[in-house]
Formats: sequence, structure tokens, C-alpha cells
Amino acid sequence: MNSSDPERVGTLIVGASQAGLQVATSLRELGATDPITLIGGEARPPYQRPPLSKRFLQGDLPEDRLALRGEGFYASNAIELICGEWVETIRLTDPVTGSGEALTRGGRRLAFTGLALTVGGTPRRMRVPGHGLAGIHYLRDVDDALALRHDLEAAERVVVVGGGFVGLEAAAAARAAGKDVTVVEAADRLMARAVAPAVSGFYADAHRRRGTAVRLGATVTAFTGDEHVQGVELSDGATLPADVVVVGIGLEPRTELAEQLGLRVDRGIVVDADARTSNPAIVAAGDCTVLPHPLTGQGQVRIESVQNAVSQAQVAAASLLGLSRETRSVPWFWSDQADLKLQIAGLSAGYDYCVVRGDPATEQFSVFYYKTGRLIASDSVNAPRDYMVVRKVLGDGGTLPPDRVGDELVSLKDLMSPSTSTAVA
Repeated sequence: MNSSDPERVGTLIVGASQAGLQVATSLRELGATDPITLIGGEARPPYQRPPLSKRFLQGDLPEDRLALRGEGFYASNAIELICGEWVETIRLTDPVTGSGEALTRGGRRLAFTGLALTVGGTPRRMRVPGHGLAGIHYLRDVDDALALRHDLEAAERVVVVGGGFVGLEAAAAARAAGKDVTVVEAADRLMARAVAPAVSGFYADAHRRRGTAVRLGATVTAFTGDEHVQGVELSDGATLPADVVVVGIGLEPRTELAEQLGLRVDRGIVVDADARTSNPAIVAAGDCTVLPHPLTGQGQVRIESVQNAVSQAQVAAASLLGLSRETRSVPWFWSDQADLKLQIAGLSAGYDYCVVRGDPATEQFSVFYYKTGRLIASDSVNAPRDYMVVRKVLGDGGTLPPDRVGDELVSLKDLMSPSTSTAVA
């Protein structure tokens, strides 16, 4: 091959993420025999990200156990893995078939016959004065977690900006290490986009009981310090001393390559239920996408979860091969904060009312969300059986009677249809 010719890579999966690896794996499982190339900008093979703000940050999980697959997996499945190469530009040579050419930052030209975008996202950044000081951390990849873990060792005072899952998990890890921790959240409650006020209030109280200060309705106006952060200024005039700051205020989906290709982008790469982009020859999956509600098929939602990355990638692989696959799935999420395990089934956005089962004071309870009288989601705190029942019910298109789910003397299984109850048992 002439040195000026591009490398022939078959199906190109851009983004060596959980979704990217699943697309490659599912292609092989579905019988694909053509070349498959998975490319990512990080130097590491695909790895788990959820532990980065939990066990890995605490030092309870070694780095070599983060890998999603062993070293021999890629060769044995004829998946070409390219690490440490960011794809900077993509162009299509045939928009109908989805074939084209990609150029990496390092100058590699890759000619592909099929394309999947699993590019994930980047942490949303703060741009207030002092945002570039040392000691201010964002948490998305292994290097981020290692840098934060290193700085936490010498720190005494930690400020966490953002009361979502990542921020609260990091706060719990820092508090477990004996640090003085303050969580600053601009909204009037924690995890406001994900849970009901009852759950938000419980978590604020629970973190405070464990020694973490929680400031709600507080906006950061500046970071102070010379070269290293020393304080966090708030809109109410207060300044919080800080040796380390962790910022967890959301994710910005990577859409640059999709925009180069002229694909529809609206808060993410817009895909249909089959993971096809506005060019049906190109698929996308994972945190970078906006998709129809996975249970109702209505509207457009962006879901940041391992479950969505995996299930959507499986659908994307089938679409690349022209196969059909069941697209209905129950979104689920989890968050480990100290000894509190939050498990969420379904999507609660737009709920009319909710019902609490159990006493939050015991730190073991569930909240069930209803819309027009039907169950659409649940949050379970240290109540895994409730969570599993709701996942099964929602997966079967069923519901639970709202006038009875709050009664702890009644088994949730007894409120299910006989076929569903048997399946759960």
C-alpha cells in the first residue's frame, strides 16, 4: 500500500467507551465478519467509569481491575483497538452507505465502510475568576481520579461544587477519608434533576449526619488563591476555605464530529429508537446521544448511565447490520454514597405525584413515581428488593396500585400480576 493511502479499517467505532466496546462486541455476537476498529483518545483500553468517584477514588479498587475486558479479548474477537489517538475530522465519501475517511490528531488516515459514534462527553467547566488554579478537579477519566486522589491525601478542607451523583459520591469518599467537606449546590435541593424532594431532603440530612456540610441555593462566584486554590467565594458573600475543589456540574456531550458530518444535534447527537442518526447509515450510542424515551418512545431524553450505553450500543450494532432488535428497555441508575445505595428504575421526569414506602429515618425506603395513575419510576435507598420489583414491572409494561404500594405490610410481589410475580421470585 502506498504510504499516502489510508488504512482500511472496516467498521469504525469512534470512542473507546463502554458503549463503543459494546458495539464492537455485539457486532461479533451478531455474526459480523468484516473488520472492526475501535479507536479512542485515551491511552488505556476501555474501562469502567462509575467506580472513579466511588471505590477507585477511595483506593479500594486497583487500576488493573477497571478494565472492561482482558488483554486477549480484542485479538480473539478480531477487534482492532487503537488507543491514544483522537479522531479530529471525519468526512463521508458515500453518505448512503456511511463509508468515508477519518483523520486522527496524530495524522493517521482511516478509511471506513461503516461508522458508529460513541464519543461520550466532557465535564461541564466553570469559568468564574480563578477557575484555572491548581487543586480544582473535574472527574471523568482515570487520570482525573488519580490526580484527585493524590491531592486529597494532603488536603484537610474539601469543597465539592455540585450536588449531583458525582459530586455527592466524591464528597462521601473525601469524608470517609476524614476530610472536612462542604457541598455547594446552586439549586434548592440535591440531585434535583433525578429525584423527588423527599429523596433530596433525605440525602441532605444523611450527608450532614455523616459530618458533611451542605449549602443549598449557593452559587460560586470565584475561586481564590495564588497558584493553588485556597478558597471558594459564594454569591452570599461567604468564602469557604479549600485545599481541594471538586467540580461536578454536569456533562457536555461531544458533538463536534457529528456536526462535521451534518448530523442533527440538539443537546446531544439525536438518534431514533434504533440508534440511527439523522443519516440512517450512521449510528451513535451512549452519553453523547439524545434518544426517544426507552419505555414510551415519546419525546427526546439524554441518559447518562451504563445501562443505557450497553443497551443502546446493542441496538446500534444490530442497525449497522440491517437487523432488528427489541429497543424497549427500563433505564436504571445507581449511586453509592457512603453506606447509602440509591437505585433508580425508570425515568421520573414529568411525574404527577409520588408515594413513599418505608421510613426515611431508617435509611431504608423507596419512592414510587406516578403519571396519570401509572407507575413510571422508583427510587430505592438500601431497598434492593423494591428496586428489582419495579424494574420487572416496568419492563413488562405493568404498574403497581398507588393506594397500596406505601403499605409496608403488603408485599410488592403480591401487588404484581401472577406471571410477573413468578418471574421475580
